[in-house]
Amino acid sequence: MKRRDDVSPPARIERRRLLQAAGGLAMLGALGGCTQLVPGQRPPPQFFRLSPKSTFDPELAPVEWQLILEPPIANAALDTVRIALMRQPMEVEYYARANWTDQAPQMVQTLMIESFENSRRIVSVGRESLGLRADFVLKSELREFQAEYFEAGPPSAHVGLNVKLVRMPRREIVASESFDVTWQSESDTLPAVVRAFDEALGDALRDLVHWTLTTGQTFYAMAES
Repeated sequence: MKRRDDVSPPARIERRRLLQAAGGLAMLGALGGCTQLVPGQRPPPQFFRLSPKSTFDPELAPVEWQLILEPPIANAALDTVRIALMRQPMEVEYYARANWTDQAPQMVQTLMIESFENSRRIVSVGRESLGLRADFVLKSELREFQAEYFEAGPPSAHVGLNVKLVRMPRREIVASESFDVTWQSESDTLPAVVRAFDEALGDALRDLVHWTLTTGQTFYAMAES
């Protein structure tokens, strides 16, 4: 067996070349790992969120009962993180590389709960999954949640909610209502469209909170009398 010192000069040169080539490949691999955008690769999607309602009629009276909110149901076109748009009344499209931070119905449910909490008019409000003992359950359907390009000019954000107030423990529907708001965007840009969504949903949430608290209080007082 030859010792390392016994390797012939040509063999040592060849070995040095192989080591240099391997080192060069390793360096290229490291640089490739640091590359953030490969030519031809699309940019990552943008994520948007909306805000809960925080201001309410000062005349809105507080209530003493508890409320559970079920997740809104929605058709498959709206039950997604993608931001929907409509150029024709019968066709749903989506903005490219633009998403909500959650599935639209789950996002709206969260904003509904936060809006009730921000009103500071109700003892307790939460999700059905928390297992709370509630006096009422609010069932809802997200019927409209898209930007509409039906007319010339910037699009309009359209938000439509139908809700049913259920008295517990009999699970009796005591009232139902629809909230439909359209808000025109300032321009045909994605940030402006999202702001229009925020305004439209905010108006719907304010009316929803007011209707639920006043209607629920009426039936709660009747049951307690």
